Amino acid sequence: MYGKGAREDGNQSSLGEFILLGVSDRPQLELLLFVLILISYTITLLGNTTIILVSSLDPHLHTPMYFFLSNLSFLDLCYTTSVGPQMLLNFHSTQKSISWAGCVAQLYISLSLGLTECLLLAIMAYDRYAAICQPLRYTAIMSHRFCLQLAATAWLCSFGNSMLHTIRTMRLPRCGQNQIDNLFCEIPALLKLACVDTSANEAEVLASSVIFLLVPLGFILMSYGYIGAAVLKIRSAKGRIKAFNTCTSHLAVVSLFYGTGISMYLQPPSSYSQHRGKIVSLFYTMVTPMLNPIIYTLRNKEVHGALQRALRRNVTAQGL
Repeated sequence: MYGKGAREDGNQSSLGEFILLGVSDRPQLELLLFVLILISYTITLLGNTTIILVSSLDPHLHTPMYFFLSNLSFLDLCYTTSVGPQMLLNFHSTQKSISWAGCVAQLYISLSLGLTECLLLAIMAYDRYAAICQPLRYTAIMSHRFCLQLAATAWLCSFGNSMLHTIRTMRLPRCGQNQIDNLFCEIPALLKLACVDTSANEAEVLASSVIFLLVPLGFILMSYGYIGAAVLKIRSAKGRIKAFNTCTSHLAVVSLFYGTGISMYLQPPSSYSQHRGKIVSLFYTMVTPMLNPIIYTLRNKEVHGALQRALRRNVTAQGL
């Protein structure tokens, strides 16, 4: 379709830099978004760091549930950091550029972490299933070694799959086009720059979306089907409420993350809407990681207790 000159042009542009247009067509929004993202990023750092520290320092929280929650918090910290500082820099500066290497790194890291979160949320659903439906065998099922294996599998599979997509996306000839109409480097926006047929890339993205979004979501829904049936069999109303409360936080996080992820990636990139894509991208990269620690601690008595114990120890240490 395109000759040698077009391919060479695309390769030459890949060695330079990209322009992240963001909301440059609406400069009045840039200051507002800068402030909102700065607040969101700060809350994300504080909230997720607190969960990691409390879960690691308090012996009462050395359980599979909090091991996976710490994984999720660490993931959210990295996820937000992979795109947040670049967004803040672009909103605050007239230079909206990002180097080719920076774009590759941002695409690879953010995509890898997003896929890892998909699998990690499914693993957390299995943990809740084992705790509620198999309480007598829970310790044997969710052994420390098995938890490590599950977490490692989620991270390795996601980073391996993302490498394939990153290489395939960045090798597409762009014929000199380097203006990305998005807030950061993301597959749908980058495919828009290609000056060749991207049907194969779109099919690969769709297949990965099914594997990493729909399959884990189906597993989560199936797990909660069994959990719901088990909870209804509990005779004590107090017991039912306690069991239900351990799952509501996870369900809220699943709804936020999978809802935005499916709306973004389970559509052909050719029908990708730039304005809607920016809003959705902003939501699952900045808003969801900010809300996760709030959701998990708001009604969690164990975390509240751990925080109170930590504060008492701090006060005692200062008194000494």
